[in-house]
Amino acid sequence: MSRFTLVCGLSTLLVSAVLLQPSVSSQAPAPTRTAEFLKQRAEDFTKRSNALEASGLAQPFQGITANGQVESGLFAIRSTGVSTEPVRKAADTFLAALTKPQRDKTVFGVDDPEWRRWMNQDFYIRQGVSFLEMTEVQRDVAIGLLRASLSAKGLKQTRDIMRLNHTLGELNENDFDRYGEWRYHITVMGTPSASEPWGWQLDGHHAIINYFVLGDQVAMTPVFAGSEPVTAQAGRFKGTTVLQDEQGAGVALVNALTADQRRKAILRVSKTGNENLTEAWKDNVVLDYAGLRVSEMTDRQRQQLLDLVALYINNMDDGHARVKMDEVRRHLDRTWFAWVGATGPEGVFYYRVHSPSVLIEFDHQVPANLRQYAKDPNAPNHEHIHTVVRTPNGNDYGKDLLRLHYAQHPHSTAQP
Repeated sequence: MSRFTLVCGLSTLLVSAVLLQPSVSSQAPAPTRTAEFLKQRAEDFTKRSNALEASGLAQPFQGITANGQVESGLFAIRSTGVSTEPVRKAADTFLAALTKPQRDKTVFGVDDPEWRRWMNQDFYIRQGVSFLEMTEVQRDVAIGLLRASLSAKGLKQTRDIMRLNHTLGELNENDFDRYGEWRYHITVMGTPSASEPWGWQLDGHHAIINYFVLGDQVAMTPVFAGSEPVTAQAGRFKGTTVLQDEQGAGVALVNALTADQRRKAILRVSKTGNENLTEAWKDNVVLDYAGLRVSEMTDRQRQQLLDLVALYINNMDDGHARVKMDEVRRHLDRTWFAWVGATGPEGVFYYRVHSPSVLIEFDHQVPANLRQYAKDPNAPNHEHIHTVVRTPNGNDYGKDLLRLHYAQHPHSTAQP
């Protein structure tokens, strides 16, 4: 199967390199949306996606590390006591609802490099079956898979990001060839099983979830959540908003620090661009610990940091979120908090929480697809936010658990 099957045909393409002024229009497509233009864009974006993948996957997976060396012994195959049976049943129901051609392009091997083929940008050519091509019944069971895997909070955040992608289309001359609520793809890696490893991936603009399952264990990273805009001021989904708690809790934590602590935590007060370091194609980033070590915080500050981390971890189903938070607590004294930018609620900033077993990044980004509205189109603002959650030291995509599983139960092939 070709990596770059155009799942939704030419409708997945960008409509113009120049953003249009906002209006609500039912007029015929602008000249830049002609079939000829879209065909050329299809070729351009296929080449661009190919090049990004070739570069991003050039090195075998190792995982994010602090010094280039994976710290061993952090992860183990064990029982969590939290059933994954609802997720397995939901995945089986989803796959059964697909047609054979849809299943054929949706199912991959559990160790397939498809895990690493995700990207936030809307131009990226994705694999799997898209919500756009699903029937209403198929969409319902696809959302059922998300519902079984995520908490109520996590499901709402994901669906709200998808809805805000529709808002983005509205703000760009109803450009739904480029944006939209249903422009998200699902792939399934392996066969849903109670004992064998498997998982699924959601991939689309501002929403990526990688969900690996082994027995009753779950590894849910990398996760990318963001939006532009972060609040719908008008339109079909008026009032929808995301990532405000994560924004506010970060400000509250940095302002709870003493002057001495802030001198350590704040790496730089100037923020003029994008800061996230572990988005797409960054599986092997070497990122040293920096900022303020949590062991230097007071008990109250440590609890604030844990509450901040929980805003991200609690997007998992409730039981596995508790398991992951226990893991976070085990490494709390080896956790660091770092900040870039202003510390007031109206300022733009970046922060990260980094330990041997979790890496969280929050970033106010420069405008990308709403530059026409920005006071300064080259400066970060509150209406474009990116967040990333990673598992350092080799367990993104559950790869360390998969490695351990293969060590106990050898398989004929295993891909990096």
